[in-house]
Amino acid sequence: MDLLIALQPLVGLAAMVALAWAISERLPNPEGTGRLRSALAWAVGKRRRFPWRTAAMGLALQFALALLLLRLPGSQYAFSWISEIVAAVLQATRAGTSFVFGFLGGAPLPYEESSPGGSFIFALQILPMIIVVSSISAVLYHYKILPWFVRGFAWVLGKALRTSGAASFSLAANVFIGMVDAPLLVRPYLEKMTRSELFLVMTGGMATVAGTAFALYATILSGLLPDAAGHILTASIISAPAAVVIAHIMSPPSGGEESPDQQVTLSALYENWMDAVTRGAIDGLRLIAYIIGMLIVLLALVELVNIVLALIPEVWGAPLTLQRALGWALAPAAWALGLPWSEAVTGGQLLGTKIVLNELVAYINMGALPEGSLSERSSVILTYALCGFANFGSIGIMLGGIGALVPSRRLEIAQLGIKSIIAGSIATCMTGAIAGLLYW
Repeated sequence: MDLLIALQPLVGLAAMVALAWAISERLPNPEGTGRLRSALAWAVGKRRRFPWRTAAMGLALQFALALLLLRLPGSQYAFSWISEIVAAVLQATRAGTSFVFGFLGGAPLPYEESSPGGSFIFALQILPMIIVVSSISAVLYHYKILPWFVRGFAWVLGKALRTSGAASFSLAANVFIGMVDAPLLVRPYLEKMTRSELFLVMTGGMATVAGTAFALYATILSGLLPDAAGHILTASIISAPAAVVIAHIMSPPSGGEESPDQQVTLSALYENWMDAVTRGAIDGLRLIAYIIGMLIVLLALVELVNIVLALIPEVWGAPLTLQRALGWALAPAAWALGLPWSEAVTGGQLLGTKIVLNELVAYINMGALPEGSLSERSSVILTYALCGFANFGSIGIMLGGIGALVPSRRLEIAQLGIKSIIAGSIATCMTGAIAGLLYW
């Protein structure tokens, strides 16, 4: 591999940390001093707040987790095993949808298919997997299997990065459950969190994906990327330390934080395993309704924008579209992740689609790319870089979810909304760059 391409991710990592530093929260200028002296005092004060230890430890932890999950002998067998589990869940889901929806849900067709792929219905054959995974997750929570994994990961994050117990627990939970469900587990602590801790909770939600979604994304990418399920899960895990790094750079911790050793107590959510299955299925059904609604609206809005842009004269021999514009704007960012320049525009389109719309649409577009559009290494890098909930639609979810949990801080949550999207996007791009360094 060309040495320049191999080193591109290092340039990208440095640029992402620098960007987070450049847009970090500023201290107020000291009063009663001259302009030059005030500016110098502001610069020194801001530089002192840069979390050097957190940045170094976070990057080291992210790299170590990536090495462990991507390069450890036998890791590919684990990836294959995870992919087989996802395939089994899909097969089980197909049994349910075939019974309920017949051939629309995946049962044998009663007629000969005239157009290849015409019988595939995304809403009835793929999305119902969310219901099954949501029920399984509820059962795992009820029997304290899921909380055990969350506690272990939270302990690692807290010890390595000195984050508070509640913030670490919420961040670790985001890897397994949703951006609203995770803060719900630490609801009693949200009121007293510092601004930095609250921003970390929000950034963690933006930088990771829920366990209910990872199986869906893996299924979409299964035809493009071998062992896609393992990569999606790994991406969500190693984005957690990146979220801490970027959140603490953009909103540095201040005095009065909670102790990192604070214990988070969990209350029982379900009466028994059947209650867990039932309520998990209902929660999954609500999520499917949200996804269907958002997909219809967002894709319709993109088409409306493209209709308007079509009125503009063609650019370089083709009509101007939102996708092309995003590709040009974010091509340098895709290049910084490790993509060759010949694939950077395609990568930029996917990154832009993820931010403006959501990661599901980006993964669908990625899976539908013509063969040869991306190399296998570029596909892996983008799979990691796109693996997060950081998009404009998530602001509404964040405001509605966390704002309802702690109404007294709704205004502060609104103020941090756009910043959390930026922080989450930078964190997932750091994860993509790490994948670019390690994947050959």
